[in-house]
Amino acid sequence: MSKNYDNASEDIAFVRGELTRLITDPELSAILGDEVVERMSKWDGIIGKKMNEPFYLMVIGDFKRGKSTIINAILGRSIAPVNVAPETFTVNCISYGETPSVEAVLKNGKRVTLTQDDLSRERLYGLLDFFPGELEYIDVRSDAPILKEIQIVDTPGLSDLDDLDNQVKDFLIKADAVIYVASALSPFSESEQYFIAGNIVPQNFSKVFVLVNMIDAMNTMEDIERVVDRIKEKCSQIIPGAEVYGISGIDEYRRKIGLNRPDIKGFQDYYENQFLKFELALSREIIVQKDTIRTHRVFSMLRLMLTDTLTRLNMISDMMKMDRQKLDKLSEDFERECTTLAAALDSKKPKIILSITEMQQEAEHWMYEFFTKLREDILACRTTANDEDVERHFYSYLMDKVGEAYRKCLEIHQQRLNDIINDMGAELSRKLGIVNLAGVRISCSESVNVNTFVADKIKEAASQGADRVMGFPSATMPFFGNILKKKQQSEIIDSALENYDDIRNSAIKDLKDCYNNFVEFAQAQLDDIYKNQVEAGRETVAQAMEMARSSSDTEQTCRNLERASEIVIGAVNVLKQY
Repeated sequence: MSKNYDNASEDIAFVRGELTRLITDPELSAILGDEVVERMSKWDGIIGKKMNEPFYLMVIGDFKRGKSTIINAILGRSIAPVNVAPETFTVNCISYGETPSVEAVLKNGKRVTLTQDDLSRERLYGLLDFFPGELEYIDVRSDAPILKEIQIVDTPGLSDLDDLDNQVKDFLIKADAVIYVASALSPFSESEQYFIAGNIVPQNFSKVFVLVNMIDAMNTMEDIERVVDRIKEKCSQIIPGAEVYGISGIDEYRRKIGLNRPDIKGFQDYYENQFLKFELALSREIIVQKDTIRTHRVFSMLRLMLTDTLTRLNMISDMMKMDRQKLDKLSEDFERECTTLAAALDSKKPKIILSITEMQQEAEHWMYEFFTKLREDILACRTTANDEDVERHFYSYLMDKVGEAYRKCLEIHQQRLNDIINDMGAELSRKLGIVNLAGVRISCSESVNVNTFVADKIKEAASQGADRVMGFPSATMPFFGNILKKKQQSEIIDSALENYDDIRNSAIKDLKDCYNNFVEFAQAQLDDIYKNQVEAGRETVAQAMEMARSSSDTEQTCRNLERASEIVIGAVNVLKQY
């Protein structure tokens, strides 16, 4: 940022004022259209609330990652519901209150008083039918000191239920900073990586923490470091600015409230120090800087809205410069091109099938090479490892190696498939004459990058052929189970060799299933891109034609467009200072 935030409030007020002037001017709002005006009004309302509401620190993660336990450890209180089953299935907003309380906040604005015990999934689920309206979130008040500075949002596990995933995404727009909770037991699955890439990265948060929870489940310091380093490596590729900490939420929670802390492995001091490092960073980089972070967040939201609006104005302006006869011809040409491209799109789908088949064959070749080398490594263990080393490390080593090879194939080809679809999507845009038009219809709250949508589809495909949590070839698990039953060096290596062919064949079979699913989802993705671009193009052409036909003074309409663009560009220039 090239400027400090001393005048940020004034500049934000100026930009919001300019946008308000844009959507309240009858002539200018008519140019934008009702849909854009409504979207801008909604976002301005969100920004206005953000300037006055408490700082929101949102805790997100897949189910059973220990999010609620970590929140309780941060607060030093038993606030968020914790159980052996996934407990949190509503959004819980935890804020400061001199007197602790719990209320259900309904979408109609009504509130229902609850007890702390009602936060459990079983109790709350039974109460939902008796609420006088649909539940929006749970308002939890606590006297924990940290809540005087920030409000913590506890969220349901991702992929618990689709409607809850959408609720989490809606609250994500309101968040100021994010803690993403991963597990040392299942380090950063593909679904977790895709969620971060598709939902957190586009929001442009200035601060994201990634907590690798449950490091107390690791047997050695080497295991802890290996898992945390793997997640750091992945984060550096997806969200480089994120800070990664390996912690034990349950150990810290027990320490803070005075419960017994089992320390069989002798790592108690390490757990405490790691959590302290995280808390120091939380205090230094979020609590102390919360006003600056919130201002940065508001700037990001304004930039998204301004970019969306300016793109729309530029396209309408280009079309308005055409005379009515040219507009009629443009509309006819556009519809004719749509028909032609629909047929062309179908003709390109075999190319996708062929490309994915080639990827599948390449992945199989890689896996056969990998398993050949793996067999050599297993045989080498007979002479290089002692009994204790094999018993402690061989099984996890074997699973890590197979799982990593499996994931690597999918990661490489997912990007390659993204590139193919993006190229085809760009070609569609060019032939329709609407380059970047798809962005016009995408809400500011969503990513305008086609990769995001593609990645979501790939995630679904991968989850059908691989275990959703582990990112591991599920069909191989029974054979790994046979190996796990062995204890002595000779037995465990012999068992690995006995199951070697089955592990290799089942892993390759799982890969084939994944690539078959890639075909279906990739074709559906192209259909979606085509549909969205055609709808966006039709809408823009129709709006320009309507304006041209209904306007008695085309020159005045063009001047209004220029005036609207000048307002948006002026606001953009103000934000460029930051």
